[in-house]
Amino acid sequence: MDSPERRFVSLKEAADLLGVHYMTAYRYVRHGQLEAHKEGGIWVVAVDDLLLFQSKQNDSKKPLIQTSQMIQDVRSSIWRDRLEACLLAGDGSGSWSVLEAAIDSGAEFVDVYLDILAPAMAAIGERWHAGKLEIYVEHRATGIATRLVARLGAKSAHRGRTRGVVLLGAPSGEHHSLAISILADVVRLARFEVHDLGADLPNETFLSAVHHSNGILAIGISANADESRSAVRDLIVQLRNVIDQDVRVFVGGRAINSMAEAHQLGADEWALDARSFVVALDRILKGK
Repeated sequence: MDSPERRFVSLKEAADLLGVHYMTAYRYVRHGQLEAHKEGGIWVVAVDDLLLFQSKQNDSKKPLIQTSQMIQDVRSSIWRDRLEACLLAGDGSGSWSVLEAAIDSGAEFVDVYLDILAPAMAAIGERWHAGKLEIYVEHRATGIATRLVARLGAKSAHRGRTRGVVLLGAPSGEHHSLAISILADVVRLARFEVHDLGADLPNETFLSAVHHSNGILAIGISANADESRSAVRDLIVQLRNVIDQDVRVFVGGRAINSMAEAHQLGADEWALDARSFVVALDRILKGK
C-alpha cells in the first residue's frame, strides 16, 4: 500500500490519527473534504492529503501525527488490539494471521515483538492480576504467545557471523519465561548469539551453563516478581566467582526500576527494555 513516492494509510488509521471515529472520517471522504480512494476494497488516504486536511481544520486542538515512526505507532496499536482479542479468544491461527498481516504491512520484526506481541500479553497479564480474567484464559493466551514467538523466531532467523554470546535466564522462583524468549529473539535480530536458559533456573545450573559457554559478552537476568530480587542478588554473587571481569551482568524486568536498584543487586547494567538492552550491548562492543 505504501510507496517510496507517496505514503498511504487506511481510512481507519487516518481516523485514529485525526482522533475521530471511523464514520466521521468516512463522512469527510463522502463530502469531498478528505481525498481518498479504494485499494483492494479498503479506503486509503495519502499522508500528504491527511496533513493538508488537518491544516484546514480551524478547530484542531493537536497537531496531526506526521512522522513515519508515529504512524507506525498507531498501526502497532491497531494490530496489538486485534492480537489481544485473538489471544483472549484462544484463537491461535487468528493470532498468527494478525502478526503476518502486520509484517506484510511493513512492520519490522522487532516492532512485532515489542510493540504488538509483548504489550498484548502485558495487557492480558494486567487483567488477570486485577481479577478480571480466569487463570485458564491467561494460561491459554501464554501458550499461544509462546508458539507465536517460536514461529517468529524461525521466520526472522539470521545467518552468518554473530557479534558475541549473550546468556539470558531467570533464577529459581521466577516463572516468567515468555519475556525472556521475546528478549532472546530481539537480541538475535541484532546478530548476537543467544543462549536462552529460560526461567526458574537453579543457580548451579545457571553457573554450569556459564562454564560451558565460550566468548560470553554479557549475561542478562530477568526479574518480574518483587520476591525474585533476593534470588537475583544471590545468583549475581555466585556468578562473580566464575565469569571474567569484562563480562557485563545485566538485570531487568518489572521488579527492577532503575540503575541504582541494579547496582544494589550487584549488576553492572540495568536494561529498561529489550531495545535498551541491545543499545547497551552495542555500547559495550564499541568499548572493547
